[in-house]
Amino acid sequence: MYHQTIVKTNAEDVALAAKDWLIETIQESIATRGFCSIALSGGSTPKRLYQLLAESSLEELDWSKVTLIWGDERNVPHDHVDSNYKMVREAWLDRIDPRHSRQLPHAFPVQISVNSPDRAAAEYELQIRRAIDPKGEYTNDFPPIDIILLGLGDDAHTASLFPETDALEETSRLFVANYVPKFAAYRLTLTAPMINSARNVAFLVCGISKRPALEVVLHGPRYPSEYPAQLVEPKHGRLLWFLDSAANPDQS
Repeated sequence: MYHQTIVKTNAEDVALAAKDWLIETIQESIATRGFCSIALSGGSTPKRLYQLLAESSLEELDWSKVTLIWGDERNVPHDHVDSNYKMVREAWLDRIDPRHSRQLPHAFPVQISVNSPDRAAAEYELQIRRAIDPKGEYTNDFPPIDIILLGLGDDAHTASLFPETDALEETSRLFVANYVPKFAAYRLTLTAPMINSARNVAFLVCGISKRPALEVVLHGPRYPSEYPAQLVEPKHGRLLWFLDSAANPDQS
């Protein structure tokens, strides 16, 4: 596993660096395979990244060859304030000039069924397979997503893999509904094996409040049931950490 840490002064510089890396990696994927698949994250730093993408020139790459899926989602309708899809749409997709509609990425949000989260997760798993593995090359395996964007919670959760929840034990599913007792609610999320099949995984972590969690994820004892982000170890892919100085546990 290739591992790299990029530390920037502040959250804005982290988002800028992540944008440059993302565009370069998308270009590499399109040049190699003819398309690029990206799993998106919620959170304030990814939101700024999406805003920067909306502001960037569409001529930098052919977005029509990019497929977007959601790495995790709240079990709420798409127009709900907590919806990750709503955040991405408002920060990025809705801000693209409609004159460039042919260059829009292909977005596949989770089709939420509030009263049936398990069914919604199962249906989205099938949609993920169709979207990123149209030739069925990975029918009996985890199809590799080209790029997965992740955040890190103060409790060391990532995606919607929360401490002491059932999804941490999943070994065969791509995407599941995960009941989170602290919220008394379901979240929908990629599983750890699916994340670890990716070609590129990038964490975006900013703020002093994240430093204790990041310290234990990177340098602490290994207890993934308590610190789920420790489960992220791409088998054959690259793992990148985009950090600001405040979050960096190695900052003196």
